[in-house]
Amino acid sequence: MVAKGPAPLQRAHLRHQPVALRAGRLHCIVLDTSGSMRQRGRLALAKGHAALMIEQAARQGDDVALLRFGGQGVELLLPPGRARASGSLRLRPVGGGGGTPLAEALAQADRLLQRTLRISGPTECWLWLLTDGRTLEQPQAPLTPQHLVIVDFDDPKKTLGRCAVWATRWGAEHRLAQA
Repeated sequence: MVAKGPAPLQRAHLRHQPVALRAGRLHCIVLDTSGSMRQRGRLALAKGHAALMIEQAARQGDDVALLRFGGQGVELLLPPGRARASGSLRLRPVGGGGGTPLAEALAQADRLLQRTLRISGPTECWLWLLTDGRTLEQPQAPLTPQHLVIVDFDDPKKTLGRCAVWATRWGAEHRLAQA
């Protein structure tokens, strides 16, 4: 209104303000459902964290993919696509148990992101690893995501510190899980 002053509104008073478009964003969530995650409510906390991430991505209009890994191997629960709050419902029946095929999970996530980028074009890729780090594997960092975040669900009283070590080695962000 300041531009027009007291005069009646005219076409010359209108100003065009360009809106900055941000690149599409894909969040690939890799959820540890191994046996160690079943202890002390870690799996429930990690599932809640993943559900919140899916709902936030839906509000922001981002894409999301969800993989789980544990004793049953690696499973794609949500293929890459537009995030929907209802996607978090896929987490409810997820149980845990068995070993921790972390290296295979990260390799599958990397291949999934590469395929998605070839199809969809320029997209900002985030890989979120939700784990307690309780594995003897020493996996290599995935190469495709521009942003790599390790959300650490290790026991704070008896921490192994593997997630922090991986984050340092991979140049990733390390976050402690919040209850």
